[in-house]
Amino acid sequence: MPKKLLERFIPKPETLKQHKHLKMFGSLLHNTNLWVLNRKSVPGAFAIGLFSAWMPIPFQMVLAAALAIFFRVNVPVSVALVWITNPITMPVMFYLAYLVGASLLGIDASTFHFEASWAWLKASLTTIGPSFLLGCAVMAITWAAVGYFILRSLWKYATMLKWQNRRNKAAANK
Repeated sequence: MPKKLLERFIPKPETLKQHKHLKMFGSLLHNTNLWVLNRKSVPGAFAIGLFSAWMPIPFQMVLAAALAIFFRVNVPVSVALVWITNPITMPVMFYLAYLVGASLLGIDASTFHFEASWAWLKASLTTIGPSFLLGCAVMAITWAAVGYFILRSLWKYATMLKWQNRRNKAAANK
């Protein structure tokens, strides 16, 4: 696993503990397991970050941090992965979630026109809302599981390669 690469980009725990939105967690942030990169904390953090990214709510980073603290996995990785959902990717991801939800409910995916108004939002909650929310939940669970198992497998494979290289070096030195 590119542990050194991740360590270069992850902010220091002291910086994150002082972040205005993370201060609300107080002493819960003092657990060292929340900041280490190991085979147990990173795949779980990856799953939480991907899960939170599919949630159609504001403050997804706070949700990711809260879940990371609750499950005692790496907070910076969880929070960073939420940025998969950004203004460029969000329309595509959420439209895909709507299509998945509509398919699961057996509803024809209708075309709709977005309007930035409270009236449109209230009307849409009854028409496209159930399909959209179901699709978001299914995509969140699916991507979290896929991300967890892929990262866990990659970490295991990297560890096996390290041990094999050590054995090869030891055999060459004999």
